[in-house]
Amino acid sequence: MSNLNDIFQSLEPITLEEMDSVKLMNRTDTKFAFSGDLLPAILKECAAHYRILEVNGVRASGYKTLYFDTPQFDLYTDHHQGRPYRYKVRIRNYMESGLFFLEAKLKVKGRTIKSRIKLSGFEDVLSDKSASFLQKTLGTSIDLKPRLWNSFQRITLVNKTDKERLTIDFGLSFESEGKIGDVGNLIIAEVKQENRNRNTKIIEILRRYGIRESGMSKYCLGVVLTHPEVKYNNFKQKVLLVNKINKKAA
Repeated sequence: MSNLNDIFQSLEPITLEEMDSVKLMNRTDTKFAFSGDLLPAILKECAAHYRILEVNGVRASGYKTLYFDTPQFDLYTDHHQGRPYRYKVRIRNYMESGLFFLEAKLKVKGRTIKSRIKLSGFEDVLSDKSASFLQKTLGTSIDLKPRLWNSFQRITLVNKTDKERLTIDFGLSFESEGKIGDVGNLIIAEVKQENRNRNTKIIEILRRYGIRESGMSKYCLGVVLTHPEVKYNNFKQKVLLVNKINKKAA
């Protein structure tokens, strides 16, 4: 990790205020999964083209997330079935800034639309304010319960010339009802763009390392790992990829 920190420090920083122009609340997402062993080399190649987000002097920020779903995992099932209109609901703690947000991520025809409101902390039972926000945002009222905890560290890279962000998540952990989901050395990276461009610099770099788009959802992966009773036929290739990555790292 010390080697990684040295690489983080070698990148040119960008502040939250400077990043306002690339919030990308309505965007396309392209996800990748790979071994943490490749991360130092990939970051070194990114240095000439991307700046790294720095918050309160910290470049690898901590995130803690509580995902909500129905008792029957209806939101998970919508993702598993690949429905074109689906969403995720979560409360996320951005640990370095001390902020909590209730966030609804709506996926519509390949685009991600994120809406959020600020909260004072995690909620085991959604407050009237939160329920009202979700009903207005999602256009429906649904019985949502806390289903999955997820923690990770993230670095955010911002393209120096194009409207593009890259998030790189590592140190991932999942917990649900006392069950732990282990993903070992897995890295999940997400390229966020106004319009999908598969010829951008970061995708070019990832291709050189044999890394292809994987569509890896942290929420769905966490549910599969902590709830073996759920149906996951359509995610088997993703689970096999995680196992392959960890076998190589062993």
